[in-house]
Amino acid sequence: MKVFIYTDGAARGNPEGPGGYGAVLQYTDPKGQLHEKEVSAGYQKTTNNRMELMAVIAGLSELNRPCEVVIYSDSKYVVDAFRQGWISNWQKSGWKKSDKKPVKNVDLWKKLLSLMEPHQVTFEWVKGHDGNLLNERCDTLATTAADGEDLLVDEPL
Repeated sequence: MKVFIYTDGAARGNPEGPGGYGAVLQYTDPKGQLHEKEVSAGYQKTTNNRMELMAVIAGLSELNRPCEVVIYSDSKYVVDAFRQGWISNWQKSGWKKSDKKPVKNVDLWKKLLSLMEPHQVTFEWVKGHDGNLLNERCDTLATTAADGEDLLVDEPL
């Protein structure tokens, strides 16, 4: 099964304000029916990159069998970490950046890598707010999550 995951993290630019993340999973079932599933949660006092990582993790957490997965993210940092080999460099250097500073959010990166293991995952950058309806939908979902601190979870795919 091929699953498309559209993510968005929203810290809203205010470290004292709400932050939230959203993910929309889109897939076609064996009968050819198109489905979409939303996952979101709200958190306090965090950064956009951390929120985006949590959005990707939330999307992957919904998969309970190996799938071909395409993750669309408006975070160049998250996408470039995989497409440009930053992750393998960080692992080789003991989770340090090139200037030997520790990589932030190592626990989230490790969680993401473990969730990716059974799947064939590719990352694609989606320019935010460019008229991409699912990207905008994820942005709305993340903002709603930030405001309501809701957690919406359904059965895993």
